[in-house]
Amino acid sequence: MKTTKVFFGVAGLSVLALTSCSKLGELSADNFTCTPNPLEAVAGKVPATIDGRFPVKYMKKKAVVTVTPELRYAAGTSTGQSATFQGEKAVGNNQTISYKMGGNYTMKSVFDYIPEMEQSELYLTFDAAIGKKHFNVPAVKVADGVLATSQLVYKTVGSANTCVAADAYQQVIAQHQDAQIKYLINQAKVRTSELGTTSIQDFVKVLKEIKADQKGYALDNIEVSAYASPEGALSFNEKLAGQRGETASKYVNDQLKDLDLAGNIDTKYTAEDWDGFKELVAASNIQDKDVILRVLSMYNDPEERETQIKNISAAYTELADEILPELRRARMTINYKLIGRTNEEIQETFASDPTQLSVEELLYAATLTDDAAEQKKIFTAATKQYPSDYRAYNGLAQLAFADGDLAAAKQYLAKAGDKTEANANAALVSIAEGNLDQAESLLGKALTASNYNEVLGNLQIARGNYTQAAQALKGVNTNSAALAQILAKDYTAAKNTLGNIANADALTSYLSAVLSARTGDVAAAKTALQQAIAKDSSLAEYASKDLELLLAGVK
Repeated sequence: MKTTKVFFGVAGLSVLALTSCSKLGELSADNFTCTPNPLEAVAGKVPATIDGRFPVKYMKKKAVVTVTPELRYAAGTSTGQSATFQGEKAVGNNQTISYKMGGNYTMKSVFDYIPEMEQSELYLTFDAAIGKKHFNVPAVKVADGVLATSQLVYKTVGSANTCVAADAYQQVIAQHQDAQIKYLINQAKVRTSELGTTSIQDFVKVLKEIKADQKGYALDNIEVSAYASPEGALSFNEKLAGQRGETASKYVNDQLKDLDLAGNIDTKYTAEDWDGFKELVAASNIQDKDVILRVLSMYNDPEERETQIKNISAAYTELADEILPELRRARMTINYKLIGRTNEEIQETFASDPTQLSVEELLYAATLTDDAAEQKKIFTAATKQYPSDYRAYNGLAQLAFADGDLAAAKQYLAKAGDKTEANANAALVSIAEGNLDQAESLLGKALTASNYNEVLGNLQIARGNYTQAAQALKGVNTNSAALAQILAKDYTAAKNTLGNIANADALTSYLSAVLSARTGDVAAAKTALQQAIAKDSSLAEYASKDLELLLAGVK
C-alpha cells in the first residue's frame, strides 16, 4: 500500500482575519504534513514526523507556543515529544518564528505501540501564551490510525520451523573387530601363546556373537593381512609373508568351521612392511630416529635402505629389539554389520513395551509419525527412561511451541538445558513473547542451529529491519518469510513464497489478503480474507480493525 500524506494547515489566511492582534487564533489542518499517514508500527514503536508552518502574522512577537502530539484511541491517550516555539521578542531559547514571515518546523515523536492504536487519531495540542496570558487554541487532527502489519510477526513466528535435536539411530551400522598374530623371526607358525592374547579372545568372542544372533548381526567378510619385517632378502620375505597369510587364514577358517559360521576370507600379504616400519619408528624414542626417517625418505631401494640403517649400529640394535618384532605379524579384521529394528519393529515394540527401546530408537520412533499426540507419548516415554538426555525435552518443547503453549515450551526447554537446539527454540519463544533482547542473547548461543537464519529473520522483523529479515529468510517458505517480503515491499517474492508454503494456514491466507490489498487487487484480497476467516474465525475481528484492508476497501 502506498503511504498517503495528508496535509493540514497551521493557519490559513483566514486566521489573519482574527480581530485582535493580541490573540493567538485557531489553527487549521491545511498546512500540516504527518509522515507516514496512517502511522505505522515499527519494532513495537509508532514513529511520526510532523512538518508544519506558522503562517505570516500568526506568531505574535512575545508569544510562546508549545505543540504536543497526542495519539488518541478508545482506551486512552499516548503523549509524544513536545516542541516549543516563540515570537521574536519572547524570552527563551526555543525556535523563533518571525511574525511577518511565519516559519516552518519539523518535530518527531515516537509512541509505544499497543493494539488499541490501530483505531486511533493523532492530534496536535497547543499551549499558547503571550506573557502570562494563555489562549485556548483547539487541537488539530493530523493523522488517522496505525498500520500494524509488522506486528503479525508475533503470530507468524508460531509456525516457524523449530530446531530438532536429532536421533543417531541407524538400522544398519558397520562394525569391525581387529586381532593380531605375531610370529618369530623367519617363521610362519602360529604359536599357542599367541592364541591366548586379548585381541584373539575378543576376535573369537565377536564371531560367537555373530553366530548366536544372526538376526542382529550380519558377517560381511574377514580380511587377513600378513607382513614380513623389512630385513633380509626380498624373495625370502615375500615367501615368508605369504606363508604367514596362509597360517593366519587357516586359523580363521578353523574358527568359522567350529562355529558353523559361513564367511569369506580375503587374504593378502606385504613382503616388506616399510610403511609399518616408518610409522613405528616415528612414534618411538629410539636413538637416531630422525636419521633413520631421513634414510627412508632418501632411498627407495629396499636393500639400500637396509644397508644404510644397519650402518647406524647403535640404532639398528634398538630396531632389532623394539621395532622389527612388531612387524612380523598377521592382522585379521572381522567386517560385520549390526542390524537394528526395522521401522515396523520399533513401532510394535513401543506399543508393547517401550522400555525395550534404546534412547536412539525412541527418538527415531517420533520421526515415524506425524501425529503430535503420538509424538508427545514417545518423547514423554523417553524422558522417563532416559531423563539425562536433553533431546526428548527439546522435542516436547517443539510440540508445545507449535501448539501455541509457550509456558509449557519454556518448561521443557529449561529441562533441556544450555544446548544449541534448545537455545534456538527458546529464542523463538522469546520472540513470540516480545522479549527481543533475550531472544538475541539466546540466538547468540545457537550459531550452529539448523534454523538459525529462520530465528534471525523473525527477530529482524520484530526489530523493524525488514530488508535484513527478508535476506535471512531467503529460500524459506513460511508465513514469516512472506511477511518480511511484504514489509520490505518485495511483493513478487512474497507472492511466490505464499504460493510455496507447504502447510498453508489461516495466516497464509490473511497475508495473501494483505498482499493483494497492497497491490490493488481488492477482489483477490476479499477472497483471501474469506478463506482466512473460514480457517480461523478470530481473524474476522482482527481484520475489522486492520487499516491495510480497510483503506483498500476490503471488508
